[in-house]
Amino acid sequence: MSADAGKAGAGKAGAGKAPGAAGAPERRSRRFPPITRDTARPEGGGRAAPGDAPAPARQWPLLCVLAGAATGLLVTLGDFRAGILIIGASMLAGAVLRWAVPSVGMLAVRSRFTDVVTYGVLGTAISLLAMMAQPKPWLEIPFLESVIRFSIR
Repeated sequence: MSADAGKAGAGKAGAGKAPGAAGAPERRSRRFPPITRDTARPEGGGRAAPGDAPAPARQWPLLCVLAGAATGLLVTLGDFRAGILIIGASMLAGAVLRWAVPSVGMLAVRSRFTDVVTYGVLGTAISLLAMMAQPKPWLEIPFLESVIRFSIR
């Protein structure tokens, strides 16, 4: 038997199994590895459209939120309160998209719950601050003035 025939036979017999010290298949541990070599894609972080669709179509949820924020920035040049409300509304729309659409592409950053809470809190805070902005606020919260006076003392 030649050396090449011996190598070919050994390769076929051990294919797919990593032999241990005694020649038996090695048992894999169910524990997490001590060193992380890769990160998992966030839940719902897959493409929002099929892979053969153009790149903008695959990321339509993120593009909708970015277009809303850009529109809000442009409107801010004319009427700051309306522009900031549009920005807050686009963040709230991002929260709704993240909650309702199963695959949102790059709009998914963390887990679904964390993304929805983050987008929702930021959108609500931006909208409330826009309505409370001076001069002539649309929304007045009575206890805020006393809180500010107490904190400035």
